[in-house]
Amino acid sequence: MTIDRRSLLGLIGAGSVATPAFAAPLQGQAVSFQHGVASGDPDQHSAVFWTRVTPADASGGDIDVTLEVASDAHFANMVRTSSGLTARASRDFTVKHDLDGQGLEPGREYFYRFVAGDVVSPVGRVKTLPAGSTADVVLGVASCQLYPGGLFNAYDAMSKEARLDAVVHLGDYIYEYGAEPDDYGLSTGAALSRIPQPPHEILTLEDYRLRHAQYKSDPDLQAAHARAAFICVWDDHEVANDAWSMGAENHTETTEGAYSERKAIALRAYYEWMPIREPRAGLSLDHINRSFEFGDLATLAMVETRLLARNKQLDYATDMPIVDGVPDLAAFNETLNADDRDLLGDEQRNWLKGVLAASKAANKPWQVLGNQVVMGRVMGPDVTKIASEEAINGMLAGLPEEVRAGVQQMVQLFKLGVPFGLDSWDGYPAGRERLYAAFKEAGVQPIVLAGDSHAYWVNELKDAAGERRAAEFGTSAISSPSPGDAVAPLPLGPLLSANNDEVVFCDQTAKGYILLTLTPERVEAKLQAVSTIMAKPYEARTLSTWVVTRDADGITAPTRT
Repeated sequence: MTIDRRSLLGLIGAGSVATPAFAAPLQGQAVSFQHGVASGDPDQHSAVFWTRVTPADASGGDIDVTLEVASDAHFANMVRTSSGLTARASRDFTVKHDLDGQGLEPGREYFYRFVAGDVVSPVGRVKTLPAGSTADVVLGVASCQLYPGGLFNAYDAMSKEARLDAVVHLGDYIYEYGAEPDDYGLSTGAALSRIPQPPHEILTLEDYRLRHAQYKSDPDLQAAHARAAFICVWDDHEVANDAWSMGAENHTETTEGAYSERKAIALRAYYEWMPIREPRAGLSLDHINRSFEFGDLATLAMVETRLLARNKQLDYATDMPIVDGVPDLAAFNETLNADDRDLLGDEQRNWLKGVLAASKAANKPWQVLGNQVVMGRVMGPDVTKIASEEAINGMLAGLPEEVRAGVQQMVQLFKLGVPFGLDSWDGYPAGRERLYAAFKEAGVQPIVLAGDSHAYWVNELKDAAGERRAAEFGTSAISSPSPGDAVAPLPLGPLLSANNDEVVFCDQTAKGYILLTLTPERVEAKLQAVSTIMAKPYEARTLSTWVVTRDADGITAPTRT
């Protein structure tokens, strides 16, 4: 028979041989590990370990599982064996085990696998967080992986990095859309035979579970999970597009039921299928915000900007008043700048300020913020200031017909000096100023990480008074299309950086991830790109490298090296 790479991953893992799928019965059942293994939320002495056991007969009941953790890839030096774990039908046969601060040493790499009967899973690697003096930390930063949007080549490249201590995933791990010809990404998905399953918009618990299962069946994503622990937070598509605290753009209650029920279902599936700790005692599932300490070097704080406190997004089509045929910009700006517009809420912002202040008090040189959406102030580019009407019309004529009218509207809209997007922090300027005030009160200038936009960003973040408050590195998508893809050959990235003081660099077309290296003296961000998401083989390259250091005034603006 022919064995492709996906089949092979079910048989072997990271240098150890696993029993072929369905090789042995377990309590009368045959089982397999079709979705790989994963670890997450590491600390100095433990991590969360995850897998999914696939039974040949799902009606056969729960399945006994053992977790093995060793200091070597051959499992000659066993460190921990956790028996008596159960892949429960009630949790879609997923297994998630937290060593809960026990048994592992700080700053060490370990190997792990699961055993069900005589069937052995692929092997994963996990590195505990360092304690005390820490020379450096290397993190991957990823987001936005649309399954039909393209191949996950970036994850394959990430899994081959010479060093990778952990991966910070900033959301859009799955997408909720269906498989109709005009659904998001389906023109690419059809060409690549990457059709969403189930082939409709996901609404039920079974739907969300099946979609997670499809994503975790991807061999490149499995390789990345097996390479290093993931530290994850959701964005919107894990529930529905443009989610906010009380609803979502892609949810209609009259036909799809109560949003609160859909959110609860989506989060249940997320916690079942992701290597993440459950929320702290007494908190609801949407309290995903938490922090991680990397020795004396850095603190990573992961925030939640979608479900806890976000106000509904504004929309130019519905929230820009038109008076006598002319946009009422003053009225729109009054709404946009309303004091109650926020993403974090007081409770989470106060928690974050405490985490940052404690890190500063411990003399850690770096504070890193894992944040979903772009924080930089980005106005839509007014191309009429840099190009003639003839040149603009020629550019519009070269665009695909399906996007031409929309871009034409944006050309007129952006003449007004309005934000490029309203789903990002630009749609919540009062909340952003409150966050910057919290940075100042904590005495820090953090490194902000962002996803969501499907583009690379290097931003110098300033408050309303023009004071530098942080530096931002935004990662592009693994496979999701960007606005720059839609409007090619318009050079959208350079237009955005040329027209915005805070935008040092923007690339709206490359796909990949960020490799972030922290040392006591500097933070280095390598924008790692793949040559294609449409085929294999591909080439990996560093698009550019950016550095932030410190001087007498605090952190420096990002500079290219």
